[in-house]
Amino acid sequence: MPVISYDLPERFVAGAVGRPGDRAFYLQARSGRRVTSVGLEKFQVTLLAERLEELLDEVLRRSGGDAPVPAVAPSELRDDGPLEQPVEEEFRVGTMALAWDPEEHRVVIEAQEVTEGEDPEVGEDDPAIVVLRVRISPEQARAFTERALKVVSAGRPPCPLCGLPLDAEGHVCPRQNGYLG
Repeated sequence: MPVISYDLPERFVAGAVGRPGDRAFYLQARSGRRVTSVGLEKFQVTLLAERLEELLDEVLRRSGGDAPVPAVAPSELRDDGPLEQPVEEEFRVGTMALAWDPEEHRVVIEAQEVTEGEDPEVGEDDPAIVVLRVRISPEQARAFTERALKVVSAGRPPCPLCGLPLDAEGHVCPRQNGYLG
């Protein structure tokens, strides 16, 4: 199983490329000149951010407030910059996993994709799993979630009637019996 690993990267962010309604979403890790970008869906960015918040809150709750987990992202770690260019997708994310390393006080994020393998032990018809594994501090995790939720919410505004996203041309609103909203 090929693993692309980052331990306390200089930067780990979620970002998007393109216009609202036609954006591609990425997770991107950088250490020095090494940059890894993996593609994923908008809902995966949202779920990752939400579950990461829940994980950090649970670690804090179980420790009785003693765990080194900040309640909010430290201002010096906030990152609103664009993704590193050029964005070259290593793979599309299929599944993700989160874990807390209590000894190192780190959040472990794994993003996996199943691809056709070239490993002779796997065989040509069997999948080989490529994994991006990132270990970040709780402070970095809070900053990641804050940015990820901003990226997701920066898309198309919702229709005030039905909540579906509005295109520049409007949309067929189910609450208006199919008329453009």
